[in-house]
Amino acid sequence: MRIGIVAMTVGLALLAGAFQVEGRPNILYIYVDDMGWGAIGPNGQDARRAKGLPSAKTPSIDSLATAGINFRRGYGCMVCSPARSSSMTGFHQGHTYADRNDPDNAKKAMRREDVTLGDALKAAGYATGYWGKWGFGGSKEKTATPVIQNRQTLPNSHGFEDVLAELHHVRAHTFFQPTLWSCLPGDADLELIKNNLSDYESNADYPERAAHHSHPDYPDTAYCDDYYAFRALDFVRKNAQQYNKDGTPFLACFCPQIPHAPFKEVAKLPEWDAEYKDDAWFRKLSPEGQQWVAMVTRIDTHIGNILAALEDPNGDGDTSDSVADDTLVIFQSDNGGAKNSGIKEMDANAHLRENKGSIYEGGIRVPMLMRWPAMIHGKSALRAGTSSDKVIDATDFLPTFCELAGVEAPLGIDGMSQAAFLMGADGGRTRDFVIHEAGKGSSIIRGNMKLVKLKKSLELYDLAADPSEKNDISASNPELVEELTALLEGERVDEPKGFANTYHDWTGKDGASTAKAGNWSDYVYKNEVNGIVYHTDDGAPQVSWVAKMHNKGSKGNTAVARADLELLALELAGKSPKAMQILEVKGCTVTGRNEIRLKPFAKVMLMGGTLASLRHVDLLADAILEGTGTIDAALYHAGRLAVTSTMAVTGDYHASSGAKLDMILGGNNGTQVKIDGEASLAGTLSVTTAPGFAAKKGDRFRVLTAGKLTGKFANPNGQVVAGDGTAFSIDYADKAVVLTVAAATKNK
Repeated sequence: MRIGIVAMTVGLALLAGAFQVEGRPNILYIYVDDMGWGAIGPNGQDARRAKGLPSAKTPSIDSLATAGINFRRGYGCMVCSPARSSSMTGFHQGHTYADRNDPDNAKKAMRREDVTLGDALKAAGYATGYWGKWGFGGSKEKTATPVIQNRQTLPNSHGFEDVLAELHHVRAHTFFQPTLWSCLPGDADLELIKNNLSDYESNADYPERAAHHSHPDYPDTAYCDDYYAFRALDFVRKNAQQYNKDGTPFLACFCPQIPHAPFKEVAKLPEWDAEYKDDAWFRKLSPEGQQWVAMVTRIDTHIGNILAALEDPNGDGDTSDSVADDTLVIFQSDNGGAKNSGIKEMDANAHLRENKGSIYEGGIRVPMLMRWPAMIHGKSALRAGTSSDKVIDATDFLPTFCELAGVEAPLGIDGMSQAAFLMGADGGRTRDFVIHEAGKGSSIIRGNMKLVKLKKSLELYDLAADPSEKNDISASNPELVEELTALLEGERVDEPKGFANTYHDWTGKDGASTAKAGNWSDYVYKNEVNGIVYHTDDGAPQVSWVAKMHNKGSKGNTAVARADLELLALELAGKSPKAMQILEVKGCTVTGRNEIRLKPFAKVMLMGGTLASLRHVDLLADAILEGTGTIDAALYHAGRLAVTSTMAVTGDYHASSGAKLDMILGGNNGTQVKIDGEASLAGTLSVTTAPGFAAKKGDRFRVLTAGKLTGKFANPNGQVVAGDGTAFSIDYADKAVVLTVAAATKNK
C-alpha cells in the first residue's frame, strides 16, 4: 500500500482547483487493437456464456468490469493511427495529422510541441513506460533493420522512459517481428533489439501463462505480445514497489497488437489452444474463429499477470504491499472490431452497425472499462460492477490523467477531464459534443444525437432509441442537421489529409495589433532526420492556431484587438506584477474555440468586447479580467474579475475559494453581472462606490443574477464594506445576489 508521497517540482504548472487525491494514483492503461465493443462480458459475452454459445474466455478483463465501471459509450476512432494519435495527444482527428491510416502518419503524426500522456506525466514526476504498437516514427520495411524516420514522433521523445515498441503500424501486422525498438530509463535513445524472451527463460519468478517461454517448442523470435507483456510486468512490479517506498506514481501503457490480424500466427505457438481443449464448440469454429478467441484469451492471461503484480508487487504471496487500490486501470480498444470470422462467430460487435473503418458505431464505439478501488466502490458514489452511459472519448484520457496528477492539461486540446466523475465529485467540466473523422466520413455526437457526414450525404440518428443506427431521421429534423453540420465542419474535419492545428507565440511590441501576422511567430514543422519541411504557417491568426501570449520581459506588454480574432485556443501569462501580459479587447470578439486561459500576471481588459469559446474561459489565480462586455462561454473564476459597469456571462459561472469579484456601484440600480447559466459562488466580493453615489439605509441593489444560484461569498459576517465606508449586507435570493445598505451614506 502507499506509504506517502514526496514533494516534487514538475515541469507543467500545477492545476488551479485540481481535485485533491490522497496520493496521486498510479495508472495502468491497457489499449488493445481491433477488439469489438461486444467482445467483453457485460457488452454481450456474459449473455452468450449463459446461453451456452461460443464466447472468448476473458476472466481478467471481466474482473475489471466486476470491480469497476463499464462505459457503454466509450469511443476510440475508425482505424488505428487516428485513434492512437488522439488518445496520446488529446486532439481529435480534425486537429491532428493522423486523420487516417497512411504512410505519412508514421513520419509526422506527433510533433515536438504536441504534449502526450508520457510528456505530461513524466513532467509531473511519474515513472513512465510504453510497450506494444506505437505506430509512429519508424519505417515499414519488412526486414529486421527498419530505420527511424522522424525523431519528433518517437515514444522516448514524448516522455516514455521504458519502451519496447513497434514504431510503424504496418510492421505491427505480424506477431513475429524479428526486431523491436527498445529503451530503458537513462538510455539516450531507442535501440533496435532482437525480439526474444531470453531474459525470462527458465526464470521461476515469471509466470508461464500465457507465454510458455521456456517450452522447448516456443519460437526463437518471440510472439511480440508475449515480449511486450513481460516488459510491462517488469515495470509494474518494480514501480509498484517504488511507490510503496516513496510514493512515486507510475504510468504504464500496455498496448498489445491483439486481436489485430494476422490471426494464424498464434497457432505457431505451443499449446496455443490449451484453454479451449475441453470445449466441444471450439472445434466447430472456423480456423480464424479459433485463432481469434485464442488470441483474446492469451492477452487476457497476460493482463491477469499484470493485475496480479498490482496486488502483490514483490510476488511473495503477501498482499499487504498491494497498490491495486491506488491504481486506476483502464481497458479499451483503439477502434471497433474488424471484419473477420472471430468477430462474427462471437458476435463481438454486438448490435452495432458495421465494423472497423466505418464512422458508424461499430467502427468507433469500443469496449471501455475502468477500475480504481480507492475511488470506485471506495470514496466516490460510483458502484462497482455497474455500467454507465456517460460518453467517454479517447481524447479525454490526457486531461483526466493531468488532473489526477495535479498538473494543467495542454492548451487547446479537444478532450475533457473525467476526473470529477471518477471521483464522484461535483463540478466537473462538460463538453457539448465529440468528433470522429478518418477519411471515409466524419461524425458529431451530442447527447444521444449523432450526425454522420459522408461524401454525398448527411444522416442523423438517435442513439438512445436506435443504437444500431437503422433509422435515419435527418429528413424530419432539418434544423438540427444544419446546426450539427455547422459545428462538425467548424472542427476542421473537411480539411485534406495532412492538416493539423499549429502553434504560435505572440511577438508583438507593446501596443501592437493582434490582427497582423508579423506580430506572431511563424510555424515550421521540419523533420531533422531528412530536412523535409512538412508544414509552414506564416499568415495571420486563424481558428486552427493554438496561441500563447507569454510576456517573459521585465516590463508589461499590451496586445490590442480591434478586429475579431478567432483561434483554437488562447493563453496569456505574465512574468510578474510589473511584467504583465495584457490584452485589450476593443469592441470586438476574441474567440478561443476550445478555451481561453488566463494564467498568473495575465490581464484582459474588455472595452465593450467579448471573450468567446464553445467551452470555457479560465481565469486562474493572480490573473485579472476587468471592464465591461460579454463572456460568451462558461467562466471558471479563480483570479480577479473586476466589473466596471456590466458583465454578461452566457454560460455557467464557477468560482473557487480564491476568487475575487469586484464591482463598482454607480447612480443606477442595474445588475452588474448577468449570468445566463448556473452560478456557483465562492471567494470574496468587494464593492467600490462611484463618485456621487448616495444611498439610505435599506436601499437594495441587485448586483448579480443567474439562471440558478448556489453557494455564497466568503465575506465575514455576510457583509461587504465599500471604500467610502458604506456597509452592505449580502442577501441571496433564488436567482440573484442583492446588496442592502446597512447604514445611510452620502458620497461627496
